[in-house]
Amino acid sequence: MPNPTSPLVRQVGLPAARCASCGLVVWPASLSRCPRCAGDTEPAEVDGDGVVWSHTVQRFAPKSPPYRPAAPGHQPFAVVYVETADGIRVEGILDGVDPAAVRIGQPVRLVSTDDVPRYRPRETEPS
Repeated sequence: MPNPTSPLVRQVGLPAARCASCGLVVWPASLSRCPRCAGDTEPAEVDGDGVVWSHTVQRFAPKSPPYRPAAPGHQPFAVVYVETADGIRVEGILDGVDPAAVRIGQPVRLVSTDDVPRYRPRETEPS
C-alpha cells in the first residue's frame, strides 16, 4: 500500500469555485456567488494541502450523513480546519495521528474528498 505522505502519491484536488470577477477561491464548490463581490463563480479544482489552522477532538460517533457510519468501538479522531495556499479554510478529518499530537501550523496533505475532506500529516522537506 502506498504511503499517502509520499510525494509520489497522486495529489488530490479540492473541488472549489473561483470568482469570475475578482478571482477569489471559495469552498464549498456549491457557492454560486462570490462572498467578496457577489460575482458568479466557476468550478475550480485547487490544491487542498495546507496547514492546520485550528483543531478539536471528536469524542463521540458522528451522525451520518455526511460522515461515514461509525464502526463499532468508535475511537476519538481529530477534526481540523486546514488553511490552504489559496487562503481558504476547510474543515476535515486528520487520519493516522493521535488526536493529542495535532498542532496548529502542522503541514497536512489532502488524501480524499469522498465524504468529507480527509487529511494526513505531510512530511516536510529537510532544511
